Amino acid sequence: MRVCRVGLVGAGGVAQRHARVLAGFDDVRIVGVTDVVAEAAARLAGTTEARVFADVPALLSADLDAVYVCVPPFAHGETEEAVLAAGAALFVEKPLALDRETATRIDRLVEQRGAVTAVGHYWRYLAAVDEARLILADRPARLVGGVWLDKVPPVGWWPRRDRSGGPIVEQAAHVLDLARYLVGEVTEVWAVGNGTPPDVDGADVDGATAAALRFATGAVGTLGTTCALGWKHRAGLEVYADGLALSVGEDGLLVRDADGERRMPGDLEQGRTSVDRAFVDAVRGIGADIRVPYAEGLRTHLLALAVAESAVTGRPVRIPPLEPAGV
Repeated sequence: MRVCRVGLVGAGGVAQRHARVLAGFDDVRIVGVTDVVAEAAARLAGTTEARVFADVPALLSADLDAVYVCVPPFAHGETEEAVLAAGAALFVEKPLALDRETATRIDRLVEQRGAVTAVGHYWRYLAAVDEARLILADRPARLVGGVWLDKVPPVGWWPRRDRSGGPIVEQAAHVLDLARYLVGEVTEVWAVGNGTPPDVDGADVDGATAAALRFATGAVGTLGTTCALGWKHRAGLEVYADGLALSVGEDGLLVRDADGERRMPGDLEQGRTSVDRAFVDAVRGIGADIRVPYAEGLRTHLLALAVAESAVTGRPVRIPPLEPAGV
């Protein structure tokens, strides 16, 4: 395969970001775009010399090698099934769905078809995260603290729990994925929501949530989120080990230990480019650096759902194990 033929399902901000990155690759051609808002699809297609397709079946008829699914949480499911049935590689933007059942069903289909997949957890490709992982390789974490402190995104579905899944599922999944990547699996969570939605029309999600996490390694941690600000304040993770304090996130890496303090600046564009580069290389058969295939993304999704469930019920939730594929 000399050129990877790509289709985009969705034409919102995240799809636009992927389109900009993909358009910069000499071995990628964006063939088509579809969106439930035809005008949005036309605008994005116009920036990439792609065709506009009326719907997903029409797009899949265009002999595609890969499809990016960049839709809101409530819209996942049928599109992924259609892409897999068509035999194309699948890139899915997080979150994978609103629920466990939809994402688990897609995971089984991925396994059955042996499809190339990736999920958009691009933080795993940040150089600062690579360095943090190297530092922690022989320094077991004792305490973990994650935050996502932000505003309400300017899309109507986001502040509605039945459309977005809430801030934990839709935003803080990045932080939870990073915690899993650096520290290990979480086995139990307990969370509380403040019961007060943000001051936005139609909002019913918690404006703030606090959670406690128990890791399989013996580490313990917390996650704090809010969407009550008017700006994005911070998104990241702090990890404490014996003689080590480490802070890592979108803004880079800060390390303090017996040797003093050192910093590595963040580079979001590097991470966002690398996640697409790795996927395209895998589709073309010239690389193997997909760090979050669908099955791995599902584990993060299940963790986020568990935190969200606990915040609603007020009870601890153990993270359910994945059922074997084909069960």
